[in-house]
Amino acid sequence: MSPRIAFGGFLHETNTFAPSTAPLEAFLHGGGWPALSRGEEIYAALKNVNIGASGFIENARARGWEMVPTLWCMASPSAEVTAGAFETLTDELVERIKAALPVDGVYLDLHGAMVAENHPDGEGEVLRRVRAAIGPDIPLVSSLDLHGNITPLMMEAADALVAYRTYPHVDAALTGSRATDLLASLLGTKARPAKAFRQVPYLIPIAWQATAMEPCKTIYAELAALESEAVPTLSFLPGFPAADFPDCGATVLAYGATQEDADRAADAIFARVMASEEAFKGKVFTPDDGVKEAIRLSQGASKPIVISDTQDNPGAGGNSDTMGMAHALVGNGAERAAIGVIVDPAAAEAAHAAGEGATIRVSLGAKSGIPGDAPLEAEFVVEKLSDGRFVAPGPFYGGSRINLGPSACLRIGGVRIVIGSRKAQMADQAMYRQVGIEPTEQAILVNKSSVHFRADFEPIAAAILVCAAPGPMPVDPASLPWRRLRPGLRTSPLGTAFA
Repeated sequence: MSPRIAFGGFLHETNTFAPSTAPLEAFLHGGGWPALSRGEEIYAALKNVNIGASGFIENARARGWEMVPTLWCMASPSAEVTAGAFETLTDELVERIKAALPVDGVYLDLHGAMVAENHPDGEGEVLRRVRAAIGPDIPLVSSLDLHGNITPLMMEAADALVAYRTYPHVDAALTGSRATDLLASLLGTKARPAKAFRQVPYLIPIAWQATAMEPCKTIYAELAALESEAVPTLSFLPGFPAADFPDCGATVLAYGATQEDADRAADAIFARVMASEEAFKGKVFTPDDGVKEAIRLSQGASKPIVISDTQDNPGAGGNSDTMGMAHALVGNGAERAAIGVIVDPAAAEAAHAAGEGATIRVSLGAKSGIPGDAPLEAEFVVEKLSDGRFVAPGPFYGGSRINLGPSACLRIGGVRIVIGSRKAQMADQAMYRQVGIEPTEQAILVNKSSVHFRADFEPIAAAILVCAAPGPMPVDPASLPWRRLRPGLRTSPLGTAFA
């Protein structure tokens, strides 16, 4: 008889310093990810999408398991998930799992860095409630984003947690498949792997967490080499350094045949991470200096110079509407330059009302009230209009169907600006093309993204720069107004300890 497995997902990456929260509506439309789905409709929503649950479904199908889909949802990163949204979605997920009983196992697709208004440890609370619903003996396994801030409660409630190993996250579906393999090893047995959990005592800026760069490149290579029959899964999570609660930060998770096996593997990776503290730093430009350097580098270059507008990354809680980099492009007379996505529904509406070829005067962006930010007030040519619906085929979104709402390309001088009505991280070349901008033909591209853009843009980039324009996700987490961290945690590599 085939194993009967219930599965679901509830994902959110929370920046507690971001300007807007995540209400239920944010999960209903998904914000660049599939919208909230229930039951059998989950299969169509997640088909061929780079998401943990997609990898689970494919692997479980190949194994001939009887799957019971419950609820799956995700929203763009932002400030806290509202209490109402958290309770509504968690209650429904748990009730649907209860309705599926009896089952032989449960798989959950989670992020790992959710903070709700009423539960700072969002995933810990979700896992706790699911464990209470299914009892102590049914295997419970979850896949997680590499940016998860893992807590003792999460470790206690789940039999195993398996995290991504790439940033940009091109292995999300693969991680769901790996979690399925681990769940398969637990079915029909009361044996459970021993657990080891280590919290790193310093925060790691997300701009320097890219796994194709050092020091993460070496850390993950060593991690993979340590896995064996004795250590079936081992994870290093650099963490999401913008969640103001005690368990924010990087962690190492190890599961072993024995406690000694788990501890040995965890200690080895923890030691490597500690030895890498100084390496988790990098060069950051001001907006003006970054644009001037990009203009210099672009002279004679055959590919675009790509700039990361990292501090207004909508993938880290920004609203994708700050204008520091746009001001720098225009002020420095950049030519063949493009920036996106600037989220401004009013500007998009004005562009659609005027029509392609028209000139409109708008006060663009800067609606979030970020200190030091200001709108770009000027006349713009409406070059192209779009309904904002397209497929993002690049390696990060992996075929996700994105809906930015009414969108447009506005041009001012030699600068083209992608305008959207909904936010999604600029991590796919299709986000330029959907409003008529061919990214490979630009001299300079400015992406509102920290690292995920690298998956699709590194192959077309002559160079990549990181700029720090005003935004809610500082490239240096030490600059955030922390209040609730655990004492002794250094708020940046080699930085000051929180007290």
